[in-house]
This record gives sequence, C-alpha cells and structure tokens, in this order.
Amino acid sequence: MKLKIGIFDSGIGGFTILNSLLKTRKDVEVFYLADTKRIPFGNKNFKEIRLIAKEICNFFVDKNLDALLVACNTTNACALDILEDNLKVPCFDLINAVSEIVDKQVIGILATATTVRSTYYKNTINSKKNNTIIFQQECPEFVSEIEKEKLNIDKLNYLSDLYLGPLINKNIEELILGCSHYPLIYDFLRKKLDSNVKIIDPSVALVKKFNESFAIPKTDRYERISFENVKFFVTSERDEFSNKVKFWLGINKEIRLVNLRRHV
Repeated sequence: MKLKIGIFDSGIGGFTILNSLLKTRKDVEVFYLADTKRIPFGNKNFKEIRLIAKEICNFFVDKNLDALLVACNTTNACALDILEDNLKVPCFDLINAVSEIVDKQVIGILATATTVRSTYYKNTINSKKNNTIIFQQECPEFVSEIEKEKLNIDKLNYLSDLYLGPLINKNIEELILGCSHYPLIYDFLRKKLDSNVKIIDPSVALVKKFNESFAIPKTDRYERISFENVKFFVTSERDEFSNKVKFWLGINKEIRLVNLRRHV
C-alpha cells in the first residue's frame, strides 16, 4: 500500500522536494501540481496567495492524501493555516522544518519578495533559536530565470552576485535557500560563497521530518530514483512543462492540464 502524497508549487521548484523524497523511499504515490498559469507566486500579495491556497486545497481534496508536502515557501509563509485547516492531513512545510536545523548565529536567507516581507522565516527561526542574527534578501528575478527552458548562464551569474552581495557583506555563516527553485542553481550560488558558509536546502529538512512521521518500510531497499508513481498536473503550458520535466528530471511523463478555478 503506497502513501499518497501531494506536492505543489508554482512551477518546477517542487522538483527539489520531489527528488529529496524519492531519494529516500519508494512507497509513495505522488500528485505533483504546478500552478504554471500564475507563476511566480513570490510577487503576489498575501491575499492572493491565500486565495490560491484555497484553490490548491480544492484540487487535492479528492486525492485521498496521506500527507501534503508544501513545496512553495511563499504559500508556506502566507497560507500554511489554510492548507492544514482545509485538507485535514499532515502538512509538512519547508520553513518550520529548516528552522529546526540551523545551528549558526548569523544566517542569511534568499527568498521571494512576499516570503521576505511576511517575516515568517525570521519569526519561526527566532522562536526556536536564541541570539540569531538573520538577514533576508529578496530575489525578484530568480524564479523567472530558473523557469526558462534554456538557462541564461550570464544572467544567473549576474543575479547571484547581485543578491548574494549584501549577505556576504554581513559575514553570514549559513545561507538558507528560501525558495524551492533556488537549490536548482546550487552550483551558481556555491561558487560565490566562502567554503565556510553552509548552504541549507530546506527540502532535505522537510523530507527528513516527513520520514520521521511516516516510517520507511524495513523491507524497502532504495536502489535508484523512480518516477513511475508520480503524476504531474499543470494549469497552463503543458508542452513547455513537459520539456522542463525532461531537462531537470531526465524523464518523459504525461502532463495533465487542470483548471483550479473551476473547483471554487
């Protein structure tokens, strides 16, 4: 019997959570929803994000989920309560999960504008760890660049310098990638930072929390990532998303087109 897991994001950012999950277990059936019609979420206001969250709940409500993995930091910061209250299943989120593993004093956070302005990251970390100094950096252009079918290396290098510069000047000791898209350009970010600065991918912390709650069957032996039991749903640009699945995950999968608005 496989666990039914929901993962959602505005686009391909949730691939980081999906990969982290499938690297650790194979007893899952995954419904991956990308609200590509409204990407990016990170420049939308609080009210808009909460409306989107309600529509996402309506999509998942008949999927009989065992758990939801919240792959969007912006929705996490603005509407976690809506997801929990409406779906009535365990919701594992990036921000609370990663707040438990930070262990340095001076922390930098790269995130979308709406995530930064919500202060959810800062408040959550401060509530669990004393004497932390947290610097947040808005990255308004990262998601749109990462979502392009062909990455513009020069532009990504420029943006990495632009967004990391203020944090480097603050002598950060840890860097949290506070948008699920950002680990996809880990290599760009790593080479900009001193080797002593630890980069934290919250997807790893989220999946660790999930695996602590849903034990991995002892009979399962992980061999390789399999996407056989993953179903992909998008709200627009089905062919474009299919190309991104091929590029980032190395697979050909059916991409189903859905309309979230009709459920409301």
